[in-house]
Amino acid sequence: MTDVLSAPLVVEFPFTRSLGPVQSAFLTGLRERTVLGVRADDGTVLVPPVEYDPVTANELRELVEVATTGTVTTWAWNPSPRRDQPLGTPFAWVLVRLDGAATALLHALDAPGPDAVRTGMRVRIRWAATRTGAITDIACFEPYEGEAGPDEPTPHDGEFTDPVTRIVAPARLDYVHTPGRAQSAYLKALAGHRTVGERCPACRKVYVPPRGACPTCGIATAEQVEVGPRGTVTTFCIVNIKAKNLDIEVPYVYAHIALDGADLALHGRIAGIPYDQVRMGLRVEPVWAEGAAHPDHYRPTGEPDADYDTYKELV
Repeated sequence: MTDVLSAPLVVEFPFTRSLGPVQSAFLTGLRERTVLGVRADDGTVLVPPVEYDPVTANELRELVEVATTGTVTTWAWNPSPRRDQPLGTPFAWVLVRLDGAATALLHALDAPGPDAVRTGMRVRIRWAATRTGAITDIACFEPYEGEAGPDEPTPHDGEFTDPVTRIVAPARLDYVHTPGRAQSAYLKALAGHRTVGERCPACRKVYVPPRGACPTCGIATAEQVEVGPRGTVTTFCIVNIKAKNLDIEVPYVYAHIALDGADLALHGRIAGIPYDQVRMGLRVEPVWAEGAAHPDHYRPTGEPDADYDTYKELV
């Protein structure tokens, strides 16, 4: 029985988002220690503001300023803060209805323990020392025993100097990946500069990387088959945008490669040939970097191109 591997895996994709006039005014306002809401068609004030009425779907543009004090409507205690959460010590997640607003804002409440938090308690915003035009400009909420803010919000034109027009929204997922029996065997073979797939007992196709079952027949696979190392480019694309933290100069070619003996193409980078000379049918072989657990890239073998009929089912 092959030992099953596991390893931590991080999937991260920060992207830039453009802001419309309502969200731009809201985030710029936070930078200026001003909380803006938007008035809905029924006269209620929504905080955070939205661009369209949740009931009528009409566009909303009437901005108003609400108080920086409010009331906790519900909460949950967070005993173990995670990376990039608002506070590094245990805190409460709270929904706070700011004075003058009809809806609640989600944020963190700095409290010594869950016994110090209750629904209905009064709180106020604690502003971050450095503000850039993001929800994190509110460092957190804190308990407050002072005067309540006005119930009727003040009209605001939403105009600020140097408004925030876009933000970078990070998306990240940290988890432990267990590839399973079939892919564990595949990864261990790669560490020895070998590529193995598994053959379906029914259709006899060899799948690389193996999945543990035939995607066509739905039958479990167990028979290991070594394929390659050479293969054929079935299709490809030219990459012209340099990826962050990837030390590869553009343009370069990324291709689907049908290894000899495999019935499923895998993907890899093509090098050792000008990008504009890569073509379907090009015969290639893997190049391994020292100590690497997978091929760094594939290069031409110098063989004649493969006939289209030999790989057309894998395009």
